[in-house]
Amino acid sequence: MSERFDRTVRSWRSKVAISARPPFQPRSTLAAVLLFVLAASARGEETKRDNANMRAAAPPAFTWAGIYMGINFGAGFPSHVGERLQAGSGFTTTAFDLYPPSRERSGVTFGVQAGYSWQFGSWVIGVGADFNALEGRGGSTGIFPAPPAYWPLGVHSYTLSYVPSAQYFASFRTRVGFAVDRTLFYLTGGVASGGARSPATLVLNGGSGGDIFMAEMSQSSRMKYVLGAGLEYAFAETWSARLEYFFLSQSFNTQLFDNGSSFQYFTRTRNENGILRFGLNHNLGPHYEATGQHEAGADKATADADESDQKERYSVHGQSTVVAQGYPKFPALYSGKNSFTSKGQASAGSTTDLFMGLRLWEGAGAFVNPEVDQGFGLSDSTGAAAYVNGSVAKVGAAAPYLRFQRYFLRQIIGLGGATHGNADRGSRSELLEATQNQLAGRVDKDRVILTIGKFAVGDVFDDNIYAHDPTTGFLNFAFNTMAAFDYAADSWGYTYGAALEWRQDWWTLRGGLFQLSKVPNGLQIEPVLGRQFMGVAELESRYELWGQPGEAHFLVYGDNGYLSKYDQVVALAYATGDFPPSIENLRKRHLKTGGGINIQQQLMPGLGAFLRASMLDGRYETVDYTDVNRQLSMGVVAAGALWGRPRDQVGAAVAFGGLAGPQIRYFANGGTSVYIGDGALSYSGEKVTELYYRYGVNSWLDLTLDHQLIINPGHNGARGPVNVFGIRVRAAF
Repeated sequence: MSERFDRTVRSWRSKVAISARPPFQPRSTLAAVLLFVLAASARGEETKRDNANMRAAAPPAFTWAGIYMGINFGAGFPSHVGERLQAGSGFTTTAFDLYPPSRERSGVTFGVQAGYSWQFGSWVIGVGADFNALEGRGGSTGIFPAPPAYWPLGVHSYTLSYVPSAQYFASFRTRVGFAVDRTLFYLTGGVASGGARSPATLVLNGGSGGDIFMAEMSQSSRMKYVLGAGLEYAFAETWSARLEYFFLSQSFNTQLFDNGSSFQYFTRTRNENGILRFGLNHNLGPHYEATGQHEAGADKATADADESDQKERYSVHGQSTVVAQGYPKFPALYSGKNSFTSKGQASAGSTTDLFMGLRLWEGAGAFVNPEVDQGFGLSDSTGAAAYVNGSVAKVGAAAPYLRFQRYFLRQIIGLGGATHGNADRGSRSELLEATQNQLAGRVDKDRVILTIGKFAVGDVFDDNIYAHDPTTGFLNFAFNTMAAFDYAADSWGYTYGAALEWRQDWWTLRGGLFQLSKVPNGLQIEPVLGRQFMGVAELESRYELWGQPGEAHFLVYGDNGYLSKYDQVVALAYATGDFPPSIENLRKRHLKTGGGINIQQQLMPGLGAFLRASMLDGRYETVDYTDVNRQLSMGVVAAGALWGRPRDQVGAAVAFGGLAGPQIRYFANGGTSVYIGDGALSYSGEKVTELYYRYGVNSWLDLTLDHQLIINPGHNGARGPVNVFGIRVRAAF
């Protein structure tokens, strides 16, 4: 297959998650520019090393290039220690404000960090992430005296109770430094997370009713960030110690307390801290370093022969994708809550990811994937069941925000015998490439793979090298997974679970169990193991057709959770006269099933085709993916090597989707769901075409022009068609 459809499609094997993800604001380009610089620096460093070898230059006393991992400890000092619950709706004066004692105080911090650095000359540029506990933060819990304004009401005290939650902060940062011999002076900055207040309860003791106020977790729409400086000293060949100070802003958090009777309190907490800490790092070197080293003076031919057996001990990859999309005015007889606005719109957003992996023991690796998201999808990521942008996060925000989307363990157990020193090694083993969330090295062709932790269902299931990764290929949902595969996920597309793969000769059998979201399409994953979950199984068959390789995947799944039946929801609306029907009212435990087939077929070296067909039980509400009952999608992808542009790629595809009767009745009566709901429905199946051309600027940067035509968006013949134009810029290393 021309090295599996040539090098331009190797990124498809990385199985980056298909999350409903969103678009850009001016600051979103910073992450992409940063990765452009880093990748360019990396390439410059490779060239410099080659030149240095040619000149036989002496190695530096210490090199900061490569991967580092370590621990840190220190102290945090809050900038604001006051506490105030402000009397809001229902209250007539600020005399009813409450002032519980503040829990904000200086406290201990400790954690872990990891990252990767490039060095050219004395300058060092790097990226890294850390996760840390931070003591002494959070809301007060206890019984406190009430202000005098409450005494005439019989209230002399109040009880405030916060749910215990982790006190932590995390960051995804860059650093720029200057090395003087074995000392590195640096500046650092990036996006942070943490600092939110947990859910809480406020009770006015001695009141006459309506005295219980409930609050959800605090929210913030502002950017959380860190800025600082430090120095690091290499006291041994692979060990260094650092001292750093930075300012941590976990934003301006707002929390609302409501008693359900038009009375409210709210808190606004400015969560800012100075952090002084020490760190100890183990500098591991370049991430292509092998587990073993060749002896000095060894025969070069022997070393070259053994190179294919080298195993990547550590892995660091990164990518930043910026997508801008827009569409002109289109005809629409009416619009609803989840409609594309018919007047035309433009929006954009970005995702920036760091993929870090560490080999733990033979066949085992640990992986962490911090991600920074920013921006909004078109119409706030609604308007079409086959949504137009799968490359950026559905949960939009004007300010960049950080989440650790993946953290999982993977164990590979070989079934094909030893992989070293065998004459038939080429037929019994396979060389895994160095890519995102994978450690390069030779493994048995026949093997068992166990993955457990937090990751995306699409990382393991429903793969297709021609249509799976929206950061490099098709953008529309319809082409990157089975649309009727209503897989478990939070609103970003990730969940906790375990998957087992058994690969044998021409087939692979996969199975997995994953937690559903707490409520359908919710931000939170079900916290109780096994209370709401999805089971999924897939059989993959590998074959040759007319001398060209192909694969067929057969998938079935079941969502076991608290779901509403569409017809019951509509019946209740008619019985009560309460329209539009509310999907939240009748959730009970149900099992929603579905499945499909996924085919990829090489037509000739550099040219391939794909087809997906899927269907689900349309009686139940959408759980975590998109609003489709059945869909057929197909397309072709060609590598630029066919016309002398090996870094380029072109793709064209079409999809036909539809709804079941219960879904049609629900949307016709004004219902809304995850992605669609126009307030009414003139039902007609949704149809999508997409055409893109990806221009490879160089080995680390590409630019894509994209056009999508959506006929009957939201399965509604009274609206559209919609022409969506897009530009995608992606940098990766």
